[in-house]
Amino acid sequence: MRIGLIGTGRIGSFHAGVLSAHRDVGALVVADTEGSRAAEVAQRIGATAAPSVDEVFTWGVDAVVIASATSSHAELIGRAARAGLPVFCEKPIALDLPGTLAALREVETAGSVLQLGFMRRFDAGYTVARELVRSGALGRLHTVRAITSDPAPPPAAYLPLSGGLYRDCLVHDFDMVRWVTGREVVEVYATGSDAGPAMFREAGDIDTAAAVLTLDDGSLATATATRCNGAGYDVRLELAGELDQVSVGLDDRTPITSTEPQGPPPADKPWPGFLERFAPAYEAELDAFLRVARGELDNPCDGREALQALRIAEACERSRREHRPVRIEELTAG
Repeated sequence: MRIGLIGTGRIGSFHAGVLSAHRDVGALVVADTEGSRAAEVAQRIGATAAPSVDEVFTWGVDAVVIASATSSHAELIGRAARAGLPVFCEKPIALDLPGTLAALREVETAGSVLQLGFMRRFDAGYTVARELVRSGALGRLHTVRAITSDPAPPPAAYLPLSGGLYRDCLVHDFDMVRWVTGREVVEVYATGSDAGPAMFREAGDIDTAAAVLTLDDGSLATATATRCNGAGYDVRLELAGELDQVSVGLDDRTPITSTEPQGPPPADKPWPGFLERFAPAYEAELDAFLRVARGELDNPCDGREALQALRIAEACERSRREHRPVRIEELTAG
């Protein structure tokens, strides 16, 4: 297959390496608004750098991978759809519901394929947790706890473009709550703090967030996130049922120290970031996309699935700003 990759920043560069080494990728064309960056990546992995993004759509590629700035996602998804090209796009489709819905309508009108980059769906631990829940091994779930903690804040320039902590970071946890439990979120109550670095206040964002989610069967989930977890990158999902409880992401690299005399020792090499923690999952999701593009696999995460996670994030942001519980049905237009 001949694949076009748009965006060669941190995650785009990682995807380029994965695609260039994949057995089913015969040629890789990379493009970026910063041509020198695309050229450097292409030289390093043996790909072809396109002079601009336009060539990705005119050089006869079989599918497109979008890893560019969030503000460009919806327009590029539309271009791929109109060209009849299967497209993989990093989340989010857009930073608001109208933009997301417009892009989805283009895909659906064209009858093309859009797979969203929720890589945790391809992580071994989350997959096992989903199987345990669906099999009934945990019994009735009564509590779900989702945690995402970044070791350090992103660059200040990134914050105004990110969509905020709920849309940029916790959206992964919202997707996992739905995917693992098989339940829908019906109501949220969220709050956040900007007491950390001043750049968050200047961007109108928060550095730490917490949300209580009510699921459609009455069970409860909590989701917390922070940009300031100096101990390391910590992503976990805890599932407590009437028969048993399990934790995803609890291993010898989890950056947490027990204060108990007989507790486990602290992590020798804590996870430094998301690329290291989820590298196998990123590889697996791109492998799945290539199979989807060839018609060998059903889409494991289409745009409508991503839309549901974004609605939860939007509801949390509204709840934080208005200091009230928000029903998801308030954001279900479209």
